[in-house]
Amino acid sequence: MLLAGMVLLANCSVSRFIPEGEYLLNDVKVRTTDKSIPTSQMQGYVAQHPNSRWFSVLKVPMAPYLMSGRDTTKRINRFLQRVGQAPVIYSRDKAMRTRDQMEAAVQNMGYLRANVDLMERKEGFKLNALYAIHPGIQYHVTEIEHRIADAHIRHLLDSTRAESRLREGMPFDLNELDAERTRINRLMRNSGYYLFNKEFVRFEADTTLGNNRVALTLLVDDYRTGQQTVRTPHRRFRVRNVQLQSDTLSGNFIRGGVLNVKNAIRSGEFYQERHVQETYANLSALGAVMNSTVTMQPDTTDSTQLNALVAVTTNKRHALNAELEGTNSAGDFGAAVVLSYQNRNFFRGSELLNVKLRGAYEAIKGLEGYENQDYIEYGAEVSLAFPDFKFPGISHDFRRSSNAISEISLMYDSQNRPEFHRRVVTGAWRYRWSQLNRQRQHRIDLIDLNYVFMPWISKTFREDYLNNATSRNAILRYNYEDLFIMKWGYTFSYTSQPLNGATGNYGTNAYSVRLNVESAGNLLYGLTSLFGTNRNSQEQYTLFNIAYAQYVKGDLDFSKSFRFSPDNSLSLHFGLGIACPYGNSNILPYEKRYFSGGANSVRGWSVRGLGPGSFKGQDGRIDFINQTGDIKLDMNLEYRAHLFWKIDGAAYVDAGNIWTIRDYPDQPGGQFRFDTFWRQIAASYGLGIRLNFNYFILRLDTGMKAVNPAYDTARHHFPLIHPRFGRDFSIHFAVGLPF
Repeated sequence: MLLAGMVLLANCSVSRFIPEGEYLLNDVKVRTTDKSIPTSQMQGYVAQHPNSRWFSVLKVPMAPYLMSGRDTTKRINRFLQRVGQAPVIYSRDKAMRTRDQMEAAVQNMGYLRANVDLMERKEGFKLNALYAIHPGIQYHVTEIEHRIADAHIRHLLDSTRAESRLREGMPFDLNELDAERTRINRLMRNSGYYLFNKEFVRFEADTTLGNNRVALTLLVDDYRTGQQTVRTPHRRFRVRNVQLQSDTLSGNFIRGGVLNVKNAIRSGEFYQERHVQETYANLSALGAVMNSTVTMQPDTTDSTQLNALVAVTTNKRHALNAELEGTNSAGDFGAAVVLSYQNRNFFRGSELLNVKLRGAYEAIKGLEGYENQDYIEYGAEVSLAFPDFKFPGISHDFRRSSNAISEISLMYDSQNRPEFHRRVVTGAWRYRWSQLNRQRQHRIDLIDLNYVFMPWISKTFREDYLNNATSRNAILRYNYEDLFIMKWGYTFSYTSQPLNGATGNYGTNAYSVRLNVESAGNLLYGLTSLFGTNRNSQEQYTLFNIAYAQYVKGDLDFSKSFRFSPDNSLSLHFGLGIACPYGNSNILPYEKRYFSGGANSVRGWSVRGLGPGSFKGQDGRIDFINQTGDIKLDMNLEYRAHLFWKIDGAAYVDAGNIWTIRDYPDQPGGQFRFDTFWRQIAASYGLGIRLNFNYFILRLDTGMKAVNPAYDTARHHFPLIHPRFGRDFSIHFAVGLPF
C-alpha cells in the first residue's frame, strides 16, 4: 500500500517538473520488419532512455525526486533529489542522432538501402518514441580478391586463410570487414611488424554487379608515414636488447631473476605484441609490483632492431590489517577478531607471506547439563605464495604465458564448546594459474592434509549421543572421532567476460562455469591394504592409530545472466554436487557433506535447515549433522532491477534439496532414489534488497516456502497454497550476490 501510494503521488506531481512545451520521455521502442536484425543490439544506439522502472513496470526510482520541492536550499529536498531520478525530458536532437546512428549501423550490416523512421506519439505531457527500421534487401559478397604487393605479407595471410572472417557468400557486413582488419593487424604485430597498424589494411567494394552482389578486394598498402611521399616495404623488427629495471623504494627491490621469468620479451626473437601484453599481465600479478611500463625503441645502429626497457615500481612491502566480525548462530551472539600481516616481497622475489590470527567468543545459552556455557575459538594460519610454478618439467614458454602461483599453507584451529573440544590441523601445497585475460582459471591441490581430533568430549554429550544405544547416531559419532584426510583436487572455472575486479557478472549477459573434482584416501588405502596394517573396531584401516577418510567428490556450477535494459536483468543458476564415500569410509566427513538452505541456496529455509530428501529434523541440537547429505541440487531464477540511488531489488524462485547415497537410519527419507527424488525437490520464492556500492554488495533476502518435502499432507506439503508466516518465512543477510 505504501509503494502504491508513492507511485500514485509521484505520477500526480510529475507534470510540475515538465517545462512548458516539453515532454516527459515515457517509453522508447525499436521495431524492425526483418527479424534477422536484433532489436536488442539496436537498443545500444539509443542516446536517451526513459526513467528506470521497477521490474520494467513501475517508475518508482523517479518517485523520491518528484516528492521533493523546488526549494533546493532545504536539506530534505536536496536529499530526495539525490536519491531519486530526475524526470527525463525528451530531446529531439538526441532522438535524431539516435535515428541517424541506427540507420548507419543497419547499412553497415549490408542493408545498403536501409532507413529508419522516428515516430513520436504524444499523450498529454508524455511522449513515446518509436524507431521503425526498414532494412530492405541485404547485399552479399560473391567475389573476393587479395591485392598485396609484399610477398612475405601475402604468404603470411595465405597461411592463415582459415582464420579469415571473409567468405564468399557472406553478408556485406562492414563490422566483419573491420574485424578482419583487426585480425590482420594483430597477426602482423605478432610477426615482427612493429610499425604496422590497421590503417594499412583497406577494402574496395564494387556494388554495381546487380542482384545485390558485391565484389570485394582486400588491399594491404606498403609503409608510409605522414611526411613520406613514397611507400616502402614494411620492416620486420627483432628484439636486440632487453633491460629489466626495478626501483629501490625503501630498499624494496625485486630480484632480477623473478623479473626475467615474468618478462615474455626475449632478445633475438621477432617483435610480438602479445609478448608485451603478457609481460604487463605477469608483472601486474606480482604483489610486490605497484605498476610497470614496457618501452620499445628502435636501435640507433640497426633500423630493423628494437630495444626493450621493462621497468617496475614496487609496492609497499608490509601490510597489517584488523577485522571485527559479529556472529549470530541460532540466536547465540558473539564476536571475532582477525589480525593479519602480509609481506609482499618475503624473499625479494615477490613471494607473499600471509599470517592470520583469529579469536572468537560466543555466549551460548539454553544448553542444559553442561558446565561451561561459552564458545571460544582461536586459530593461526600461515601461507607462502610463490609467483611461479615450483614444479619440475614446466616449460619456459608456459611459465611466461600464464599467471601462476605455487602456495604452501599451514593452519591450526582450536574450538572449545560446552559439549566438546575440537582441534583441526591442515597443511596444503597447491597451484593456481590463469591465462592472459583470466577467463580460464585452474587450481590443483597437489596434496591437502587435514587432521581433526577431539581432545575432550563432555560426559553429557557422550552419553546422550555417542554411547547411548537408544539415541546413538552413526553420522554424529563418526564426525566426533579423530580423523585424517589426505586428498588431492582440481578446480576449473571459466567466465565469458574477462575479470577486471568488478562484482562478477552483475547485470550482464555473461555466463560462468565452475567444475571441481577431488579424491581422498586412495594412496593411503593402497599402502595400508598392501602392508596389512591394523584395523579399528569399525574395520577401518588406520594411520598412526587414526582412521583416514576415503571418498570421491565432484561439483558443477553454472550461472547465466540476461540483460534486458541497463537496470533490469534475469539471472539463472544451476548447481549439482555428488560425493561418494567408499573403501575405508561409510560416511563422508562433516566438512565434505552438502547442506541446503540459506542465503545462497533455497532461501525459504535457514542454512542447514532443508533435507536430506523428506527428512524432518527432530532434535535441534544435532540436526546440523543430520541435515547434511552426499548429493546436492540447486536451481535458482532471479530477476534483478535497479530501484533508486544505490538500492537494487530482486525477485526470485529457488528450488533444490540434498540427498544421501546410502540409507542411513538416522536420516529417514534422505536417500536418493530416481523414482522419488523429483517429489522431494523443495521450492521457495521471495524478494530481496541489495545495497550496491559497485565494488561490493550487501544484500537482505527473504524467502517463503512454496513446496516443503518434509511433509506428506497437501496442507503442509504446499505452503504456497496454505502459507503460515511463522513457519514458512526466512530472512538472510549476506555479502555479494548469491550467484
